Amino acid sequence: MDVPIQKKKFSSKKLGLAAGILAIIALIVYVILQTSGGSKLNVEKERISIHTVSKDVFQENIPVNGIVLPITTIYLDALEGGRVEEKFVEDGAMMKKGEPILRLSNTDLELSLVNQETSVYNLLTQMQISQNAARQNTINRQNQFTDVENSLIEAKRVYDLNKRLYDKGAIGRMDYESSENDYNYQKERMKLAEQVLSEDSISSKLEINQARDSYARTQSALELMRKKVGDLVVRAPIDGQLTSLDAEIGQSITKGTRLGQVDVTSGYKVRVDIDEHYISRIYNGQTGTFTLNGKTYTLVIKKVFTQVTNGRFQVDMKFEGETPEGIRRGQNLQIRVALSAEKEALLVAKGGFFQKTGGNWMFKVSEDGSTAYKVDVRLGSQNTEYYEVLEGLNPGDKVVTSSYDSFGDVEELILK
Repeated sequence: MDVPIQKKKFSSKKLGLAAGILAIIALIVYVILQTSGGSKLNVEKERISIHTVSKDVFQENIPVNGIVLPITTIYLDALEGGRVEEKFVEDGAMMKKGEPILRLSNTDLELSLVNQETSVYNLLTQMQISQNAARQNTINRQNQFTDVENSLIEAKRVYDLNKRLYDKGAIGRMDYESSENDYNYQKERMKLAEQVLSEDSISSKLEINQARDSYARTQSALELMRKKVGDLVVRAPIDGQLTSLDAEIGQSITKGTRLGQVDVTSGYKVRVDIDEHYISRIYNGQTGTFTLNGKTYTLVIKKVFTQVTNGRFQVDMKFEGETPEGIRRGQNLQIRVALSAEKEALLVAKGGFFQKTGGNWMFKVSEDGSTAYKVDVRLGSQNTEYYEVLEGLNPGDKVVTSSYDSFGDVEELILK
């Protein structure tokens, strides 16, 4: 009796085909996961930085570089040109106001002074001659006036006498009228003499005033010329230290040349360079801090220079309170300038992750610490140490803050 042979449901050929299809499907899934960024990456904990998000006092600030300068600097410019004849001090000397630094010579200027002095002396001589002539003329006029006045008195005496005699019939009419005419004539002479004397007095005063004004102007020009010659000796404008003196004996100096400067050493300020991005947020009264020899010092912005050069502008800061002992001109300081008041905020440490993410996401470590996965975040202000966290993280969360450049596009880190 024949036994029927049961046909197998899955032949080895079919099984092989199914296995191949499954392998293809697995490969496709793997490729999809890889291309969609859903892959994982093994990372050693020792090679990354992990920071715990915390809530603390936060103040936005920026790091800047400052250079120490004297509190006041007065520049020495040549007020007059000339040849350096003598140097009284050397660079670095401590000066008192008015002390000579160097002497220039300028023959043209000195000759002009001599000519100006001669002009003044000539004018003074002419003025004295004119005054003497005017005085003599006035004396002559006064003598003439006295003669006229005397003639008038005599004419009036004769007239009054003849009038009484005529009224009594003692003299004739001709004698009386003759004395009357003479009297009237002398009165007219008196009026004319008074007018001449008055006009002479006014003219003399005007002439004297004009001469005095001319002399004063010439004397003023002489004083100015003397000052210009005096400026050939360059003197310290204030008490301080002479620095950057650039002049040698025999050197020709043109007018306006910068010869050096005098620094007031009673105090210091700090000149700070700041990126133009912050120009709208910098103003007088803002503070900054720096650390020197383990001690923190405070600076205050006193002046903002709004001119932008090569993408940067400058401010002057002065020490508030104590000035660091031993600080020197030209010393560089690392300063943190505050851009906001202190406030309580959620903070995450700064790190290389920002260059990759732009502050839009971070790798957050799981509670068991075995993995780290992407989370969306939103960061706000920053200072030299921290970013302010606005969204996406909570106090106590741990995040990877080191650079993400070697992670590629993975979605999850396996921490070992």
